[in-house]
Amino acid sequence: MNTPNTKTLAAAGAVLLVAAAGYYWLSRPSAPALQPVAAPTSGAQIEGGRLLRFPAGAPQLSYLRIEAVQSLPAPLIEPLNGRVAYDDNATARIFAPVSGRILALPVQAGDRVAAGASLAVLDIPDYADLQKADADRRMRQSAYDRAKLLFENEALARKDLEAAENDLAGAEAESARAHARLRNLRPISGQSGFALRTPLAGIVTERQANPGMEVRPDQDRPLFVVSDPAHLWVIAEVAEKDLARVRVGQPVGVEVDAYPQRRFGGRVLAVGDVVDSQSRRVPVRCSVDNGERLLKPEMFARVTPETEGVHLPRVPNSAVVTEGVNDFVFVEKTPGVIEKRPVKLAFRGHEASFVRDGLSAGERVITAGALLLNAELGGA
Repeated sequence: MNTPNTKTLAAAGAVLLVAAAGYYWLSRPSAPALQPVAAPTSGAQIEGGRLLRFPAGAPQLSYLRIEAVQSLPAPLIEPLNGRVAYDDNATARIFAPVSGRILALPVQAGDRVAAGASLAVLDIPDYADLQKADADRRMRQSAYDRAKLLFENEALARKDLEAAENDLAGAEAESARAHARLRNLRPISGQSGFALRTPLAGIVTERQANPGMEVRPDQDRPLFVVSDPAHLWVIAEVAEKDLARVRVGQPVGVEVDAYPQRRFGGRVLAVGDVVDSQSRRVPVRCSVDNGERLLKPEMFARVTPETEGVHLPRVPNSAVVTEGVNDFVFVEKTPGVIEKRPVKLAFRGHEASFVRDGLSAGERVITAGALLLNAELGGA
């Protein structure tokens, strides 16, 4: 049991401990007062709520991509999906006219050939049918000549002359049929075999033939495809709702993934007369100039019907800032001086837009970083 003296000593000790702690805190060096840290500034000067001036070497400029505006034909509708195809008017798909076997192949895929050039040397057993047909025609001709002479001298009945005439007509038809089957084949002087020739000049774009290969006229694929690659078609499909905007003779722009910065010019050659019951689309055939031979058949393409003679500035959608119902682009006036400018769009696509008012071809616009600049202005 605690005595009064014990309680007094405990209370005195507690008072001394508190006093010592207070002395320690009052005697220790005081920490310097915290100073407010100013928020970093961009260094850009804002003039009139629409103009930004950056000092030389400002870090914000390194985040911007600036490109000159190009003026391109104004589109009427969104690009149509299509594919590049051979121009059938400048293409020959060559099959073997009769059954036989390939003896030699003087050309390779990619070779340029003239009209009438030999593509393959064939062994044709059926060529004997042509000789037989010619021999039969000559025999029937002689028989008819004799019959006619006898009839003129009243030594032969008319029905016999008519029979000889019919026989001659049949022999001539058979000979013509045999010649037609072998029209593209000619015997090679001093060699065995017959030359399979091309009716058109151009490039051998495909060769489905090998030495010793057996050939038939009913093969699924042609032995050779000879075409002029400077002239190609692009086959696209237009939705039923946009059909009224596409017409024969209309200019089109063709783009492919292989050349993202190129636009190939062409024109609509034909518009289909039937709507596909499944896709609700109509085929459209366009011609395209391929003088540089950059486009290849079976490439996927995007075909954009254009307005005749109307060119407008084209900017990527990343350059357009939309606020409510208004559209803006940022234009570089001089190095480091950028203006937020209102524009009127004539057409907005999935990837790019065409500007009707507020922008001219050749001006330099911000195509990457426009939203950062808009944040600098505080949405002004």
